[in-house]
Amino acid sequence: MKRKSTILSTAACALVLSALAASADELRFWTTEEQPERLARQEQMAADFAAATGHTVEVIPVTEADLGTRATAAFAAGDLPDVIYHPLQYALPWADAGILDTDAATDVVEALGEGTFASGALGMAATADGFASVPVDGWTQMLVYRKDLFDAAGLEAPNSYANVLAAVEALHNPPEMYGFVAATKVDENFMSQVLEHVFLANGVSPVGPDGFKALEEGPTTEVLEFYKAIAKASPPGDLFWDQSRTLYFSGNAAMIIWSPFILDELAGLRDSAPPTINNDPQTRDLAAATGIVTNFSGPSNPGGAAWGDVRYFGITSDAATDAAMEFVQYSMSDGYGQTLAIAPEGKFPVRRGTADDPMAFTNLWETLEVGVDRKAPLGELYAAEMISEIVGGLDVAQRWGVAEGQLSLASKMINSQAINRVVREYIDGEIDAAAAIAAMNDELSNIN
Repeated sequence: MKRKSTILSTAACALVLSALAASADELRFWTTEEQPERLARQEQMAADFAAATGHTVEVIPVTEADLGTRATAAFAAGDLPDVIYHPLQYALPWADAGILDTDAATDVVEALGEGTFASGALGMAATADGFASVPVDGWTQMLVYRKDLFDAAGLEAPNSYANVLAAVEALHNPPEMYGFVAATKVDENFMSQVLEHVFLANGVSPVGPDGFKALEEGPTTEVLEFYKAIAKASPPGDLFWDQSRTLYFSGNAAMIIWSPFILDELAGLRDSAPPTINNDPQTRDLAAATGIVTNFSGPSNPGGAAWGDVRYFGITSDAATDAAMEFVQYSMSDGYGQTLAIAPEGKFPVRRGTADDPMAFTNLWETLEVGVDRKAPLGELYAAEMISEIVGGLDVAQRWGVAEGQLSLASKMINSQAINRVVREYIDGEIDAAAAIAAMNDELSNIN
């Protein structure tokens, strides 16, 4: 049974401020957001929290590549920090290992209101009795498309394999316009992410509850045929994120798949990556002509899927529990604007609002400025329906292995780049679909 939550509402916190100050704790907070500007925002939020509660917070930057080994060593030494900002991959394994206090995280989610969170982000950290960690922010991969051209041609949004292929048929006219710019460079993680999204869209995964699960021939053949079609509608060569962005920005691509970190560049806010669709490197014309899709489907999975990356606050088993819970709650309520403002284009609000104002944090997020050389709020750059699509992807966000408890194995499979290599062989006509599926199953089955 979970403890009764001691988290207080903002009003209650104000009423008992003196009592809290009298019994103040000193918290340690590990964060992978270690760039100076991002650290400064987190330190300001910690200072605001200390002023409100009396609990001081030491913000400690940790390089993400070192996070797993540092947490394991600190757990063994009984010296974990109180709260860790961590990626999805650690939520369930750390809960199983005893590094995380899942009761505390569950209490925070319930106190804030489970219904105020994006369901997909919560679901990826769900345990048998609650939640491993508290979702903080996330982003979903986007299918970015020329909505103006789609509208002019009477095309449906590219939210399914069929609609993408119909648009390729209508708009592909190289070299003036490529129907798509697919990822084909096998040693780039970009291709791995794009392929996982395309496989997920058709409900295909190489893992099950017991580990490796053979790729099913019918649905996987559909994935391969679709990917070959969009690759054939792309320029020749080894393509990754650079060519995708360059060709879309120059007006020579109808569709690409990219992360939301393209949103500020698309609107001419970054001098190092300006739109070149016209003679104005600061133009917002391309942003105005763009639509995005986060969830798209294949013929064997009509509900589709969004590829999501979510970050969490983990309350550790060594924490000053009540104070750590207060800090996480504050970071997800009064301090949530500071949390999201670290990088709004890549930190979608997984908590949309409160029970009284269900869209409070989504509306706040729209006002946060993005950009490098120039700044502007997202709500000024993009239409309301596009903002809704961007944020809505987190409701259906998925990743291989999460639901099955096999995220670690799935990550090893992805990092092996075996799928990339075989798909490229199929695209190039070196093997047929049956041989490609057999080759992937053979290679993936030997990963553990």
